[in-house]
Amino acid sequence: MDIRIIKNRSDIGAGTRGSDLGIDAIEIAAINQGSNYFDRFPYTDVKTHNESIYNKVRNSWAKRIGFVVEQCGRVSDAVKSTINEGFFPIVLSGDHSSALGTISGIKSANPEKRLGVIWIDAHADLHSPYTSPSGNVHGMPLAAALGVDNLDFEINNVSEESKGDWVAMKNIGVAGAKIAPEDLVYFGVRDTEDPENQLISELNIRNYMVHELRYRGSEKCIQEAIQSLSKCEMIYISFDVDSLDCDLISKGTGTPVSRGFDQYEVMEIIKAFIQTKKVACIELVEVNPLLDFKGNKMAATAFEVLDDFTNNLLES
Repeated sequence: MDIRIIKNRSDIGAGTRGSDLGIDAIEIAAINQGSNYFDRFPYTDVKTHNESIYNKVRNSWAKRIGFVVEQCGRVSDAVKSTINEGFFPIVLSGDHSSALGTISGIKSANPEKRLGVIWIDAHADLHSPYTSPSGNVHGMPLAAALGVDNLDFEINNVSEESKGDWVAMKNIGVAGAKIAPEDLVYFGVRDTEDPENQLISELNIRNYMVHELRYRGSEKCIQEAIQSLSKCEMIYISFDVDSLDCDLISKGTGTPVSRGFDQYEVMEIIKAFIQTKKVACIELVEVNPLLDFKGNKMAATAFEVLDDFTNNLLES
């Protein structure tokens, strides 16, 4: 397997600055661990719009969404070209809004294939500009990928400009929804708001919480999830490091949440899906070294996971 790393140093969709430095922190962690990982694979640097953080936010319910749309378009193009050139894309990103670009790129490269998503995260990321309590677009990528606005829970007066940007975001890569609700599986989601909970219930999205994996057994839960995506021809895995237990590992991420996974549980989940031979792309996001009070612990842990699943890909 030929792997290409896509480096997307963008944090404009987040509420806290610093995840744009996450990729460099992971590279430093690799060097400190004596690894030549980042010399082994070709890479693509995606141009960013990080300078837009200096601009005044014009719509507090979809902050910098116009720039996020453009950034996701760039990520989509990079993922699509990587796949079309015969490489397996490993995407390293700042904030999680990038996932919409990644999903769009996979779908754009394979428009006829059914795409499943494994979302390893503390958050559901199912808000839209109409429902978001923060306006941070990194909480919206799955709503965009599913093509849902959730207007039943509308609380925000969204500007016409931002409405247009939201429509554009939902149509990046290919027009309309990229995934179906039954093809989305959560692992570790535990910090949600009512609009998201309602959507999860309405759309019957499966969420394997940390305590369920530990109580029922991780192998049983993972195999259930694999079976639930049996009709999907491709699988995208999105690993947000805030799925990890911030008390056990580190708070070096924008929105840390307690009672999460350890890195070995995440490795087990990803490895099992790689063994299905359906994984088309893996993404790692939200390492923020500016918030890490344990040196570079989050990046070092993220690199452990990255190195492990890369080896599993090469062996598969």
